[in-house]
Amino acid sequence: MLSQEKLIFEKSRKGRVGVSLPRCDVPGDPSTLLPESFRRSEAPSLPEVSEVDVVRHFTNLSQLNFGVDEGFYPLGSCTMKYNPKLNENAARLCGFSNIHPLQAEKTVQGALKLMYDLSTMLCEITGMAGMTLQPAAGAHGELTGVFLIKAYHRKNGDEGKRTKIIVPDSAHGTNPATASVAGYDVVEVASNDRGNVDIEALKAVVGEDTAGIMLTNPNTLGLFEKDILEIAEIVHGAGGLLYYDGANANAILGKIRPGDMGFDVLHLNLHKTFSTPHGGGGPGSGPVGVSQRLLPFLPTPVVVEKGDGYSLDFDLSDSIGKVRSFYGNFGVLVRAYAYIMSMGAEGLLLASENAVLNANYIMKKLEGEFDIPFSDVPCKHEFVISGEKQHDENGVSTLDMAKRLIDHGVHPPTIYFPLIVHEAMMVEPTETEGKETLDRFVDAMIEIAKEAKEKPEIFHDAPYTTVVSRLDETRAARKPVLRWTEDKG
Repeated sequence: MLSQEKLIFEKSRKGRVGVSLPRCDVPGDPSTLLPESFRRSEAPSLPEVSEVDVVRHFTNLSQLNFGVDEGFYPLGSCTMKYNPKLNENAARLCGFSNIHPLQAEKTVQGALKLMYDLSTMLCEITGMAGMTLQPAAGAHGELTGVFLIKAYHRKNGDEGKRTKIIVPDSAHGTNPATASVAGYDVVEVASNDRGNVDIEALKAVVGEDTAGIMLTNPNTLGLFEKDILEIAEIVHGAGGLLYYDGANANAILGKIRPGDMGFDVLHLNLHKTFSTPHGGGGPGSGPVGVSQRLLPFLPTPVVVEKGDGYSLDFDLSDSIGKVRSFYGNFGVLVRAYAYIMSMGAEGLLLASENAVLNANYIMKKLEGEFDIPFSDVPCKHEFVISGEKQHDENGVSTLDMAKRLIDHGVHPPTIYFPLIVHEAMMVEPTETEGKETLDRFVDAMIEIAKEAKEKPEIFHDAPYTTVVSRLDETRAARKPVLRWTEDKG
């Protein structure tokens, strides 16, 4: 039951109508227009409700959702930051929102210029030589990037020999999944006792069968891979390529570029780092940038400057082909363009600096209450808490603490990731949160640590303030109830 609000079927009253459809203007008997095999034998069971009841029902449902416009959303490794409404307005300009991808090029020159300029700016930001805007999201960008690596090795006659992709044990789960989907064997490389890639372990797994390595920098522990140049030298020396997962790019804007670290291909999450609201299933955008050696393999078409205008170039002989219908999620590209143009180089740099400052502020405030691995060195945009102490001493798991955070009005951070930290809780405050919000989060976490010692029993049924209480999450995932059934009670 949703608060005191009954479900829409329970609101149904015989004879009430919420919409009036126009009379059928097709000649003939409407009841015979469809073949008999397509006709229902009986009317569908639909609720009979007034328009105002429908509006109120769905408005009430919408108010049960939690989003970054409502409160703090420190979702580690996902950069859930506030997105300026200026960029939303830009994406809704009729010259952008009302065009069609099949229009003649001469009628969409503004859109093509935006895409060309955005590609140029993203190349400058990342140190890449070329960019495709087609991929629809980060994981799609990953797959595109790995296909580019595969195309490169195929062109060199090495595809059959180079069968393995190396992935750190702290990697995002999409990395090994992407490599596997692309047909590669995944080889895990261990982290050292400082949370970075173990160089000796890397040397032991790199060889003539290495197609590449997938990693992000800073890594998922929020730590900068200080040996990245040596990592690049090792992988390149074996003939492999470096793939950069751009999920953590919010930490490095204006500070350092993946291209300068030695990466050959990368994806960016425009829906994380460059403004589009994130979550709810979309929309997303995962542009892929490449170094000079991979330019010929980019998906087609790419936007090129031609004379005094812009056009779509389909003439890339070694292209991996299209990876997305048309040219990508254009509205997301507009938002990213508006964000970069309004922020400028100094603004992007400041965003990263504030993101790193906020993460370190929270980390230091919570040091005495939780185990925080590697807190003796500054983190970047995020850090990882271990709830192992609360679990072992008081029987309060990280899941319990995450659920309890909801009662404090905060969306829980990412939990149980990365896997190399027991009872992990990953916190990413982003640059858009002020000190007051950070302090409220710190106070909530300190209170939770205190409750874990003094009242551990209250955690197991949390949250208490939500319409729906603690679910059996395994059962909900495997056997979801997707249809309303009448409550006979």
